[in-house]
Amino acid sequence: MRVISLLGATGSIGRSVLDVVARHPDRFRVAAVSAHRDAAALLDICLRFEPEVAALLDGEAARDLHGRLRRAGGRTEVLSGDGGLIEVATHGRSDTVVAAIVGAAGLVPTLAAARKGKRVLLANKEALVVGGEIFMEAAAAGGAQLLPIDSEHNAIAQCLPPTYARDPAASGVRRLLLTASGGPLRTRPVSVLKDVTPEEACAHPNWTMGRKISVDSATMMNKGLEVIEAHRLFGVAPEAIDVVVHPQSIVHSLVEYVDGSLLAQLGYPDMRTPIAHALAFPERVAAGVPALDLIARGRLEFEPLDHERFPCVNVALDALRAGACATVTLNAANEVAVAAFLDRRIAFTDIATTCRKMLDSLVPTTLRTIEDTLECDRRARNATKALLHLDG
Repeated sequence: MRVISLLGATGSIGRSVLDVVARHPDRFRVAAVSAHRDAAALLDICLRFEPEVAALLDGEAARDLHGRLRRAGGRTEVLSGDGGLIEVATHGRSDTVVAAIVGAAGLVPTLAAARKGKRVLLANKEALVVGGEIFMEAAAAGGAQLLPIDSEHNAIAQCLPPTYARDPAASGVRRLLLTASGGPLRTRPVSVLKDVTPEEACAHPNWTMGRKISVDSATMMNKGLEVIEAHRLFGVAPEAIDVVVHPQSIVHSLVEYVDGSLLAQLGYPDMRTPIAHALAFPERVAAGVPALDLIARGRLEFEPLDHERFPCVNVALDALRAGACATVTLNAANEVAVAAFLDRRIAFTDIATTCRKMLDSLVPTTLRTIEDTLECDRRARNATKALLHLDG
């Protein structure tokens, strides 16, 4: 029986986790859950799964949840704030923590779980993009097991040897290939991308995701961040990580070996597949996803990355080469710019431009502690807001 703490229970990843858990009540139990401020959605989860602890980052929402739970006869303890998230992440009865909080807000509780030696299922890019080697070192010191549930990184993990330990040469790994669907704007003329609306950017052809990650897919910043993640998670040099466009989203990523072998993981674009793999690892359980019918699919296509259409990938690669302070700055600038775009305060193409300007103006700083990292993140957010005139 795996006992689970779920950070980000009301988001798209959280809902998929709960779907898989509900299919296997004999294998998985939810002990603790968290959300940002959606008390109504978390109430339904608490009544259905009966966790011991629930936390909402928003204090008023937490009080609302507490009242609703007691009126409904629920006995789940309700916590709030950053401390509440950390309590969920380090819950004494849980052995598995699913890190599915969007954005840098998920870094501190995920780090706390790693330090406690939990099995950490990573859906939160920021643990690796922002936390970097500080996070990896904390996980190693705490004895944590890191299992990715991003579809691309989970695919790579499935294609690597079971004994792989961040040493590509020892395993004969030559290259990692991250696949990208190209998102909703893959064939849109570059000249009109500046006019893309939030609704168009969020209309992904293959995946159902939250608004922020949907925009990241449209700009392909998500793929740039995934290169940073892959470098830190698997210990592969940046120049040995490539991105290839695969519109069907059936091949989720590939590993190339020195003997010429190319191993790929295939499946329908459904997040329940990598979630079920990580939850049950090293065993396999049903995820509720149909078997892939290759004959019905007919054709799988691959294209080179169009860097003019997707400049965010090169921005992310430059940040990775520049060091930890640059990747923290990139993530912060992107989060601020995407939020401004979704609020219709900047154009779609301003996202990449803003991230580039922030990197170009960066004064590199050595990050030795998580406090240094959080301060770098704070400064970058403030500077990005000032650049975009968002302070008012």
